Amino acid sequence: MAMKEKPIISVTELSFGYNQNQSVISNVTCNIPENTLTVIMGKNGSGKSTFLRLLGGIMQYNSGAISVNGFELKKMKLGDRAKMIGFLPQHHKPVFPFRVSEVVLTGRASYIRFSPKKSDEYHVDRALELIGISSLKNRIYSELSGGEQQLVMIARILAQQPKILLLDEPISHLDYHNQIRILKLIKELVSNNITVVAVLHDPNMAYLFGEKFIYVHDSQVHEVKDEKPWENHLVNNIFDNELFPHEHDGKYIFIPKI
Repeated sequence: MAMKEKPIISVTELSFGYNQNQSVISNVTCNIPENTLTVIMGKNGSGKSTFLRLLGGIMQYNSGAISVNGFELKKMKLGDRAKMIGFLPQHHKPVFPFRVSEVVLTGRASYIRFSPKKSDEYHVDRALELIGISSLKNRIYSELSGGEQQLVMIARILAQQPKILLLDEPISHLDYHNQIRILKLIKELVSNNITVVAVLHDPNMAYLFGEKFIYVHDSQVHEVKDEKPWENHLVNNIFDNELFPHEHDGKYIFIPKI
């Protein structure tokens, strides 16, 4: 259990704003434990996606520092960062009519110099199999449903073989069956030494599967250290409602006050 508390990402006095008068994230200091599913929660527009993008190096912070596995994020080469961090955005708009296998293959970009090798094709096939969408391999990505596209993008991240997965609402477009299946897969990845940070909105999914929690509220990022994170005083602010926990088989499900 002690290994799980070893931080793989350390954030120190991090601040970001689009201009001097608009602070989105302010003076954040927190740690992301290694080999753990950390869930980020907060209202729409609270800064969750911005914080995740900062962790992935997609956006540049104004001040402070982010250390990834002991290296300053800003100083990491793009190829090295791609092998360390996989980022799944909320939305992905296809520009060209690529086949699913070609979309997933782009996750191997940091490994390919001239042309894809058999090992790259192997990781594409393996990722499609893990997600359970091998049957979509030759389909045109832009012709798929939103849920199917989301599964393809998750496969693309897995083909990348990163040590850290940053997932922005990974189950938002999925039906209930696939939500459960993907979250179970994420837990399997964590048990195989992958660190996952995911933005989730459903408190039941978050608290059933999450191990560590970060709440984003009023430009502040709070690293939650409560033994029962759903009892933290910020929860009612995040959901604009009271949540009533009910225990079942050692797990908790939550019913809002209506």
